[in-house]
Amino acid sequence: MEISGKVALVTGSSRGIGRQIARELAAKGAQVAVHYRADREAAQETLVSLSGGPHAVFGADVADADSARGLVEGVTREMGGIDVLVNNAAVFEAHPVLEVDYEGWQDAWSRTMATNLLGPANLSFLTARRMMERDGGRVVNVSSRGAFRGEPETPAYGASKAGLNAMSQSMAQALAPYGVFFYVVAPGFVETDMAAPLLSGPVGDSIRAQSPLGRVADPEEVARTVVFLASEAPDFMTGAIVDVNGASYLRS
Repeated sequence: MEISGKVALVTGSSRGIGRQIARELAAKGAQVAVHYRADREAAQETLVSLSGGPHAVFGADVADADSARGLVEGVTREMGGIDVLVNNAAVFEAHPVLEVDYEGWQDAWSRTMATNLLGPANLSFLTARRMMERDGGRVVNVSSRGAFRGEPETPAYGASKAGLNAMSQSMAQALAPYGVFFYVVAPGFVETDMAAPLLSGPVGDSIRAQSPLGRVADPEEVARTVVFLASEAPDFMTGAIVDVNGASYLRS
């Protein structure tokens, strides 16, 4: 799909991987809807760093169904539609089963599933229905290697990403006849501010050693993969899950 002039909504693009995805899409000529949940100032920083345009900033809590609907309606109204959706927004909250109490367990699961799975599912539904009325479109969901290898400290995160994979592949099968294609990117550790405390701490070296490259991914490496799927990937790749983890975890 030619992406120049297309409208791309990138959730969680006020920082980290999402910010870099927004920059890479803008560099390819897309008009980017920069999304944030709470930090509008950071979203504005993303906005001013984008080339081309016009671009715009939108605030919403993707975990809330009405807020997700408002986001899609707002982007459609102000930017003329949505051709590409990148579901990147996510939460990562430790809740090891041997340490948290039942209330903490429930809270972590509720927040994580609402943000990481139900939010993308609702946004995928809303945008796909609109894409079907246009010339089709593409949805790229940002998953994690944790969907396959397990996340003992953050089990809800691993489960949410496994659900995201399954949802993406189900939607790929349902919507391919209508020109709406779904792809997934599954990174391992990435050099972002969210991962910085771990990477700079006592376990940082062991994390980097998980890859034969001896490092973690750069945000640009993940972002370029997302942009490839959003623009250049063959339609016949719909439903594909692309690992970007430096061979730190290999699926059979």
